[in-house]
Amino acid sequence: MSWNVRTLGEVCDEVGGVIQTGPFGSQLHESDYVEEGVPVVMPKNIIDGRISTEDIARISEVDAKRLQKHALAVGDIVYGRRGDIGRRALVTERERGWLCGTGCLRVSLGYSVLDPTFLYYYLGESSVTNWIANQAIGATLPNLNTSILRSVSARHPSLFVQRRIGSILSAYDNLIGSNARRIKILEEMARMIYREWFVNFRFPGHENVQFVESECGRKPHGWTAKPLGEVATITMGLSPKGDTYNENGDGLPLINGPVEFDERFTKAVKWTTKPTKLCKEGDLIVCVRGSTTGRYVKSDATYCLGRGVCALSSKYQCFVDLLFQDQLPTLLRKTSGSTFPSWTGPQLKSHLVPCPPLEELDRFETTVRPLSAVVLVCSRQIRNLRKTRDLLLPKLISGQISVGHVETEAVAQSV
Repeated sequence: MSWNVRTLGEVCDEVGGVIQTGPFGSQLHESDYVEEGVPVVMPKNIIDGRISTEDIARISEVDAKRLQKHALAVGDIVYGRRGDIGRRALVTERERGWLCGTGCLRVSLGYSVLDPTFLYYYLGESSVTNWIANQAIGATLPNLNTSILRSVSARHPSLFVQRRIGSILSAYDNLIGSNARRIKILEEMARMIYREWFVNFRFPGHENVQFVESECGRKPHGWTAKPLGEVATITMGLSPKGDTYNENGDGLPLINGPVEFDERFTKAVKWTTKPTKLCKEGDLIVCVRGSTTGRYVKSDATYCLGRGVCALSSKYQCFVDLLFQDQLPTLLRKTSGSTFPSWTGPQLKSHLVPCPPLEELDRFETTVRPLSAVVLVCSRQIRNLRKTRDLLLPKLISGQISVGHVETEAVAQSV
């Protein structure tokens, strides 16, 4: 099977496509943003290959028409040009007509030479991402421009094979997305039960309970105010020595801060052969330093905790997870540090939290733990699917293995 090699710029010129940056600051001002309107995709909105509408900026229909040349079409790729190189999303029917925002590049090359799905995965292959990163301008905050993206060399087979490769890899991402949506629903169910029982105090039998004043406000009789360190074991991270690090998967994966949090899932980029502080599957990992102090993720495996994070574990893990989320606004007002916000171990451990009687905690855990168990199962599935996809991607994109071989293996595993 023959593979062609040409730059994205050459393909763009051949098909009359577009590789362009989003509108400059002089074209789109902060004052142009409105609460309801056409979404504008910024790098922060590109999460795990998809465009998130959480906190997405919007502009009026009038401004969208003025900036029509930046409108997205199905099959376009939005590529972040600042900071995290390789952040990209494939535009679907949902995002048709949205705008490529400042800080992003729009790649629109049609369907006649490069299949958009194939190109989306090609641009995510590590060797391609590394090449692009090496061309980026700026040491502190890497920046891309259209010239760099146009000069990317694209090695590709026939359109038929491209589509089959895209279909195989998309199947993994669709399963990952399905599991992620299921997790979100289950977590919301648990959160609703927590709020009903421990915020609105409508727990089973609440009609017969008297309320009294406590250090944490008016609470049902029998509740106490306890330091968080008595409700949960708090393990502060400690980074191993630098010479123990590797990127080959030797030892235990290291979680050092928010850069390794990927849409509520851990994504280790380094391993250590001499782990220090550990967390286990099911613990809550929390960022304790920097501008993202307070970000948290549910651990889906055993990790080494670096200096930028801590872990909360407890016999009543479901309660502790939701308690932390509930207390987060208060905790964020208690951060220390003159340069950037941070928490120390003593600060977290001494923070007073409302705690119901043990029998109430037991009843809550019995009710919510089955939901948490399914969340962990889905998390494991996501981890395994990602691992398989990431192993397949470079081999399929390079032609090292054929799509027929992969499809035959998939059929064999499904029998």
